[in-house]
Amino acid sequence: MSDSIKHECGISLIRLLKPLEYYREKYGSIFYGINKMYLMMEKQHNRGQDGAGFASLKLDMSPGERYMSRVRSAQPQPIQDIFDQINNRINNVLADYPEIIDDVSAQKSKIPYVGEVLLGHVRYGTFGKNSIESVHPFLRQNNWMHRNLIVAGNFNMTNVSELFDNLVQLGQHPKEMADTVTVMEKIGHFLDDAVAKLYKQIKKQGYTKMEASALIAERIQVTKILKKAAKNWDGGYAMAGMLGHGDAFVLRDPAGIRPAYYYQDEEVVVVASERPAIQTVFNTTYEQVSELPPGNALIIKKDGKVSVNEILRPLERKACSFERIYFSRGNDKEIYEERKALGRLIFPKVLESVQNDLRNTVFSYIPNTAETSFLGMIREAQSYLNEAKEKQILELGSKLSPDSLREILAVRPRIEKVAIKDAKLRTFITQDSSRDDLVAHVYDISYGSVKPKDNLVIIDDSIVRGTTLKKSILGILDRLEPKKIVVVSSAPQIRYPDCYGIDMAKLEDFIAFRAALALHKERNSMDIAERIYQKCKESAASDSSEVENHVKEFYAPFTAEEISAKIGQLLSPDKIKAEVQIIYQTIENLHQACPGNLGDWYFTGNYPTPGGNRVVNRAFINFYEGKNQRAY
Repeated sequence: MSDSIKHECGISLIRLLKPLEYYREKYGSIFYGINKMYLMMEKQHNRGQDGAGFASLKLDMSPGERYMSRVRSAQPQPIQDIFDQINNRINNVLADYPEIIDDVSAQKSKIPYVGEVLLGHVRYGTFGKNSIESVHPFLRQNNWMHRNLIVAGNFNMTNVSELFDNLVQLGQHPKEMADTVTVMEKIGHFLDDAVAKLYKQIKKQGYTKMEASALIAERIQVTKILKKAAKNWDGGYAMAGMLGHGDAFVLRDPAGIRPAYYYQDEEVVVVASERPAIQTVFNTTYEQVSELPPGNALIIKKDGKVSVNEILRPLERKACSFERIYFSRGNDKEIYEERKALGRLIFPKVLESVQNDLRNTVFSYIPNTAETSFLGMIREAQSYLNEAKEKQILELGSKLSPDSLREILAVRPRIEKVAIKDAKLRTFITQDSSRDDLVAHVYDISYGSVKPKDNLVIIDDSIVRGTTLKKSILGILDRLEPKKIVVVSSAPQIRYPDCYGIDMAKLEDFIAFRAALALHKERNSMDIAERIYQKCKESAASDSSEVENHVKEFYAPFTAEEISAKIGQLLSPDKIKAEVQIIYQTIENLHQACPGNLGDWYFTGNYPTPGGNRVVNRAFINFYEGKNQRAY
């Protein structure tokens, strides 16, 4: 993606089902779980680079022995940093106690981070905060083992104020109004309540206080706790947690907005945000990794029993389509095919743009994630040319000469690596930088790859703000002196903010919104903004759960082609010589390419939860009132 946007977090949960001695004997180390977690987090590095965290639980420890460990980092290389810290701690303990080198029980007791239940998290800060306090996992401590709670997730709640008020009404005093705090405290409240009730029941049955502890761990119902805690949540989430005595869970939102996959064998249970991470790290097949159903939780009891239980009634499936277009790693079997399909399906619009002149058209892509959709587009171009060649050959019939045959067969799509990203330069430039001269050189070009009579077609995953296109890519591509530059987005126009965990929160950030705004001004129809603003204000003041997305009306007067044309004008740099055209994917083609992930609210405004409609209306209010702030 040419525009740099921060997006989702990634989670990984590993539960070792055998004693640590088993992994020492089979794999040569009791650090098997830690090593696997390092790989799982690195394989999901794409999901978070602002921070990383790791937590572990040791099962069946004696009172006075440490059984929970946590380490977090907000350093520039956070995954490397936390595992450097872990390795240093392990090496220091082994240096201090050389006699435990062959004693697994002693190592488990003395070495931190070694445990049977492991939770990892990689983070992008939705609100731009990058302090260590914002990094997952979060820890809620208590002297009662069962009441300790560690939580990490890929999520964003749209109704944080409501959840905060719920906690206050329960008698709590939350330290801040943040969804991470409110979610953890909501789970923690019902966890405390469940433990207290079980303790009373067990005491009545004649057990001692010490005997009660083991029975609470056995009888506590994580499903029941999650059902009560998540009852009023509105958002997208894949929430992972560990209870101090050893139970663990991963809960997915009822619309399936945020992804979660799991794998189980006789040695381990693994949950992650992305399927390929599990496949690669644990050498499993595609078929062996299951998707956690929306509204369900995978629950792993302390005794190793695993179940998938419905927590919330599933809604219409609206799994995020942006996962498929860009956010997830492209080596997932389904995602790889879907991205190729996105490139294939947009080719007819490209062909129309270059007026069928493939002899004088160069194809390229914005590195690096658009490469797969580029492959799909090129294969469709090859299919088109093959059909055209067959037709030419048949038409010539007996008149076909060796020279004409060679000429016909020589025609193929012209492919060049035109744009080259200078990653080191990009990391030097801050997100809010006004140093336009530096920004303009984020990309280099391959000189001599395009001729003056050529069309240059370059595909990108999506065009969000268009800043890099305008300030860098289009200007530098123009130096190649093409006749026309066609920028192709494999995603449709991004018109609406996200509120489920991706950093796209303000309407005026979107080039599609700015294009619609420019069209309204040109056509003297800005009175529609006042009407939409009033509707949004009325909705914000209403307590009704039925909320409409009034911002759809802002785009309604224009066709997608009109908005694309205006985007092309807005993004064309001053003094550019080449003609510029922007082509976007259609919603219909998106659904055809990604039939299992129909969460398309970024493009259509069809939010899967009422909170989404409230957020987009609030975003319009902020725009109209000139407030440069988030809508949630």
